[in-house]
Amino acid sequence: MTVLFYVVAGALVVGLFAAAFVRLDAARLASGLRTAGPVAAGIVGVVLLLAGRAAAGGMLLSGAFAWYMNARRRRSTRPTPGRRSRVRTAALEMELDHDSGMLEGHVLTGRHEGARIADLGLEDLLDLGRELASDAESVQLLETYLDSRFPVWREHAKADTGGRQAGAPASGAMTKQEAYEILGLEAGASAADIRKAHRRLMQRLHPDLGGSSFLAARINEAKEILLDGHR
Repeated sequence: MTVLFYVVAGALVVGLFAAAFVRLDAARLASGLRTAGPVAAGIVGVVLLLAGRAAAGGMLLSGAFAWYMNARRRRSTRPTPGRRSRVRTAALEMELDHDSGMLEGHVLTGRHEGARIADLGLEDLLDLGRELASDAESVQLLETYLDSRFPVWREHAKADTGGRQAGAPASGAMTKQEAYEILGLEAGASAADIRKAHRRLMQRLHPDLGGSSFLAARINEAKEILLDGHR
């Protein structure tokens, strides 16, 4: 009778979870199921333990915990809708969309001052690169944009960029405010949030994954600057 009571109680709890989720929309239902699955498995594990099935119950509880932790890790690495990072040089200000990995921005100085990067054609962008030749940091950021929008732009370039290596150190010290903007965080973010934002961006922009060496270097620099304040 005792075993039957616990089994019925477990079934009722699982049934209540199911009834509640049926009222939710599809997105919230999927999210709820990711949480309810481990919870339901854990409840059944407890029922088995109380029923004297220690081995089976313990195994089910361990599996439920591993399931929950894996779902939690996957949620932590998902893109955050609407989050953007800002990278600014002397001549360019660019924003990186965390969801799509796309760059957009505008020109801050020179003949194309005020122009949106997206409105400039390849020849205009190459001309801008020549105009900014003395500003290594701006050229690196522009080349990063060209690589994403015109993958074969180097074949059409009319001038050598001087053999500069992507990812070279910035021309000036990065401020904390700039570091927050690069990681897409608000001022005062915790060390855990800083590491989470850094990890999320590097999963998209690491050079080994086809990302940008220049942006990866800036992201690493931003992380170090902000974490230094938490030590």
